[in-house]
Amino acid sequence: MNALTNTDFHFDGQTNVYHGKVRDVYTVKNDLLVMVATDRISAFDVVLPKGIPYKGQMLNQIAAKFLDATADIVPNWKLASPDPMVTVGLRCEGYPVEMIVRGYLCGSAWRTYKSGVREICGVKIPDGMRENQRFPQPIITPTTKAELGRHDEDITRDEILSQGLVSVEEYEMLEKYTMELFMRGTEIAAKRGLILVDTKYEFGRRDGKIYLIDEIHTPDSSRYFYVDSYQELFEKGEAQKQLSKEFVREWLMENGFQGKDGQSVPEMTPEIVAGISERYIELFENISGESFDKADIADISKRIEKNVVDYLKTV
Repeated sequence: MNALTNTDFHFDGQTNVYHGKVRDVYTVKNDLLVMVATDRISAFDVVLPKGIPYKGQMLNQIAAKFLDATADIVPNWKLASPDPMVTVGLRCEGYPVEMIVRGYLCGSAWRTYKSGVREICGVKIPDGMRENQRFPQPIITPTTKAELGRHDEDITRDEILSQGLVSVEEYEMLEKYTMELFMRGTEIAAKRGLILVDTKYEFGRRDGKIYLIDEIHTPDSSRYFYVDSYQELFEKGEAQKQLSKEFVREWLMENGFQGKDGQSVPEMTPEIVAGISERYIELFENISGESFDKADIADISKRIEKNVVDYLKTV
């Protein structure tokens, strides 16, 4: 199966291009962004060597769906999705921090907690908590927005303000929007029989207004548990059945890779790649509540170019 791992488009009026870990972002006339969700997959801040068929389509369509479903909370950058793997939207000046919100103690936060740490990003965590336990209230644990090739780093609210990364007034709005978006995501997930465990949001500024940018509530940026099995598994101390790309991280860790110096990514056989693709389709259908309609992948680049060019003629 074909997978889109690299792009090299030249759109009319194109003024810049940025190749991220997963998305390639083309700037048009310094005002619009054409964001292509590729089939690349990253874990531990490392882009893995093989692409995952249909992954980009799934991520883009989930993000587009949730951007539309939360537009009443905060304005967002999306204008249209002219291709299954593309969103076109407004160019904003991104804030240099990512807003991570956690409803449960798991993932990297659990690994940190298990090592004896009781404060994450300036937020104190009580003793005696167990893996996957729900926090009394969701907590915000921001990170820096790292440049390509560098790891995001935990940062506290006080450090963000003291370093002048975000003004006090704007940061208070970012916290407010983060919590409201998380509550909306939690409500939508509950209707699907899911628990939104944790997620991240990125924000930008345009004409003096805050916008939600990038992706939202996708399995790359979020973690979901199943409602019907959560309590029983938690009480037994067993691993939660979850919807996220954590299963990719776990496979890597089981094979000796955590993104550290000297470690090599394990071989991604065709069976491994196909299995990850199937898991992503499961994620899509559970999170969106819709059946996944596979796009034509005979020539992905040609399809994207035609659809984007046709759309840009209308704006």
